[in-house]
Amino acid sequence: MPPPGGSILRAGGRVHSVAFAVRAAALCAAVALAACSSWTGGSGDKVPLKGERISVLSLDSALKPDARIRDLEVRLPRPYRNADWSQPGGVPNHANHHLSAEGKLDELWRSNAGSGSSSETQLLAQPVIGDGRVFTLDAAARLSAFDAESGRRLWRVSLTPDHEDEGLRGGGVAFAMGRLFVSTGFAAVVAVDPSDGKEIWRRQVSGPMRAGPTVAGGRVFVVTIANELHALSAEDGRDLWSHTGIAETAGLLGGASPAVDGDVVVVAYSSGELLAIRTDNGRVAWSESLSALRRTDPVSSLAHIKGLPVIDRGRVFAVANSDRMVAIDLRTGGRVWEQGIGGTESPWVAGDFVYLVSNGEELVCLSRQDGRIRWVSPLPKWEDEKDKEGRIRWAGPLLVSDRLIVAGSNREVWSVSPYTGKLLGKLRLPAAVLVAPAVANGTLYFLTEDADLVALR
Repeated sequence: MPPPGGSILRAGGRVHSVAFAVRAAALCAAVALAACSSWTGGSGDKVPLKGERISVLSLDSALKPDARIRDLEVRLPRPYRNADWSQPGGVPNHANHHLSAEGKLDELWRSNAGSGSSSETQLLAQPVIGDGRVFTLDAAARLSAFDAESGRRLWRVSLTPDHEDEGLRGGGVAFAMGRLFVSTGFAAVVAVDPSDGKEIWRRQVSGPMRAGPTVAGGRVFVVTIANELHALSAEDGRDLWSHTGIAETAGLLGGASPAVDGDVVVVAYSSGELLAIRTDNGRVAWSESLSALRRTDPVSSLAHIKGLPVIDRGRVFAVANSDRMVAIDLRTGGRVWEQGIGGTESPWVAGDFVYLVSNGEELVCLSRQDGRIRWVSPLPKWEDEKDKEGRIRWAGPLLVSDRLIVAGSNREVWSVSPYTGKLLGKLRLPAAVLVAPAVANGTLYFLTEDADLVALR
């Protein structure tokens, strides 16, 4: 299992931790710095350079608010109560605006959802809520259903084929049209009856999947780890069309579920490609690349778009690991604005503002109109701040009842003001959280790394 909050690199079919990549980068940098830290004169004596020595590896590109919008008042739409969280990102276009979960958050119930993350498998799927039930996919590819009010487990089925060995799984779940649709790490998309877990149909696609499906307009959209988008019929699983992006030999563990709005699906690949594709025929409407402009280290050079793209009122919002965040006109593909912000979590759009967690573990509020930064709220980066050990990663945010909710690998849930960025409160969970929480009917659901499903209300 990777260190708490550590992302994972995939390269050549093997899994490597980001911590390993960072240590390798640090070693290379140390060698380079050692070679240029002094000058040898004719006598062989080393003459040290004057000035304070600062490690280039410790320099974080801290974000700062834009003084030009310092007095801009943050106004948000009224919160509303959503009955379901039907797929990754809540809805097909991933734009939820301002949801309702009023009052102090207390634990309602806790249930075990199966196998958690380990050295061989990783928990990646966000919980899904529909028709009064919560559905989870654990690290062993077991699909479970729970009663949303009591947490009682209703059923559990394994989606692992008999001939498959143990290993990294992935995938996700969507609830639509009275069915569950599951993408798996075994290159299969499965439709399941939500009442009892019985299989309705199964379709093999071109490769394993790490992200969950998006369902809209009678179609199921899934993305493989080889950057292939498949559109299947939700009725019987037949192939409708597919699109192939640029293959990458390395990427972060996990992926982004496509965003669908009307007759357009926006897909994000690990190559940094962002494309708008017609849902009816698979024709590309426009494409954009968020590849790294500056390759400073092996991790930040990865252009992987792991956070879900968001389609909101004619604009597409996406953030890549490569320190690039963009807003794009959905119809024309024209760039509206760009910010030098990197992240692996999904942006959250509400009213005239966009919120996200940056790679520097900062909660950021930006203007939807022009991308200027309204405020920045630093989140804790280290379990041991003094020795800079135990890097903390944060999942989210979710906007519920005038609170931004983020969950960390340090087992803490933070509530932050969406208006000022100030901390409102925090609570502790039984284990680390690396999967973004979900919310429905005024209840928040967290899936911990130990596969504990925790409901807060």
